[in-house]
Amino acid sequence: MEKVDTAHTPEGAQAQVGFFSKTLAGRTSASDVDVDGSNVAYWTYEPVVKNRKTRTILVIHGFRGDHHGLLRVADQLQDMRIIMPDLPAFGSSEPFRTGEHTVERYGRFISGFMSALGLGQDTVLLGHSFGSIIASHFAAANPGAVRPLILINPIAAPALEGPKGVMTKLAVFYYEISARLPKAMGLAVLRNPAIVRLMSITMAKTKDKDLRRFIHGQHHAYFSAFADRKSLLESFKASVSGTVTDVADKLRLPVLLIAGEKDEIATLPTQYKLRERLPDATLEVIPGVGHLIHYETPVPAAAAIRTFLEDHPK
Repeated sequence: MEKVDTAHTPEGAQAQVGFFSKTLAGRTSASDVDVDGSNVAYWTYEPVVKNRKTRTILVIHGFRGDHHGLLRVADQLQDMRIIMPDLPAFGSSEPFRTGEHTVERYGRFISGFMSALGLGQDTVLLGHSFGSIIASHFAAANPGAVRPLILINPIAAPALEGPKGVMTKLAVFYYEISARLPKAMGLAVLRNPAIVRLMSITMAKTKDKDLRRFIHGQHHAYFSAFADRKSLLESFKASVSGTVTDVADKLRLPVLLIAGEKDEIATLPTQYKLRERLPDATLEVIPGVGHLIHYETPVPAAAAIRTFLEDHPK
């Protein structure tokens, strides 16, 4: 796959003026690495000024996203070293050569990726949305591999249960049908701009017209950058079948939960319940935002991360 980071191209920069700092491009390097036979693209954002508080943070993005999604948060953490891969089967990374795209398999990918880059036990692991499931299950299965754990918009309750269960089952049907249709038709359904825009409109809570336009542009540009329909369906099923709560009792490391007050996917009541299940947890609630903390409120999110890391040094 061709690796393109339009946030740093003239076209991307023109469309995103005001949403990224002038220092971001200078911090950025793009690389790729082989992990279990699959080529994985990743981006490294070096600290502008390295000091004793500088940490390495490995970022795991959400379903149908890629590294661009957490870019505004990374931009605010200018004293940190951020490493953001495109998960296998998304963005510019190849799908797994063998095995399904499950939460467990993505966890093994984290192990392989960290080994390939020589990332040690002092690595901070951060996951957003589906990435919160992957990151938490990895941390639970590999005690001592990372410290601490940061989860943004963490998935705390089963998507197939409760008031959103019907909509989730319809979404499963949507992905299953798209996978069964002739290839061109199935891809057209999955990448339909109207469906992508509807999803974007539903999740965005900001009243800022320019920011909403930016968010819609991001989803339009990157939401359909998946490898194939089979891996997409497998990943979606994984994203709605697991939760952070499943492994909460096994997370014996400090955990920061960053929740959106208006999140309709990872609702606030479930965040409070998750906090009570975790042995060592801090919950930071950001007002007025939903499931797009990484796009809408990167400044308070980064501030919460920095404070948490200061409270939990190496």
